[in-house]
Amino acid sequence: MSEASQFGSCVETIEKAYEFMLAYAAQGRDKEGVGGDGPSIRGFLTDLSGALADLDAAVRAEIKQSSSEGAPVAAYADVLKQDAARAKAAVDLVLATPVVTSLLIDNLNATIHIRALLTSLFVIDEALQISRRES
Repeated sequence: MSEASQFGSCVETIEKAYEFMLAYAAQGRDKEGVGGDGPSIRGFLTDLSGALADLDAAVRAEIKQSSSEGAPVAAYADVLKQDAARAKAAVDLVLATPVVTSLLIDNLNATIHIRALLTSLFVIDEALQISRRES
């Protein structure tokens, strides 16, 4: 997979993980599911951590392939990189806990780091999509 197409994959993985995290937080779990209890929260968090690790290279490759190269988009890619690093640290902390409860995920969802990441990701993704359409 090219780094440019990897950007779309990162966005999709982050969105899926966040949607699952919202649902998991609402379940009121005080322990993780086992057996046939559906998808694993740890699987989604592991995928999310990986996507966050890959995001900077993927977005920069996407920028190079778009007509958006320049100081403003590069500066915003730097902001996204910082947001992703902070969000990844929070996700990795949750992954390091022995039990991932709904309350822990609810608190993770509420962190400014996750919210900033999502907002920054949606801003740059939309800006790149507009640039592609208008070029």
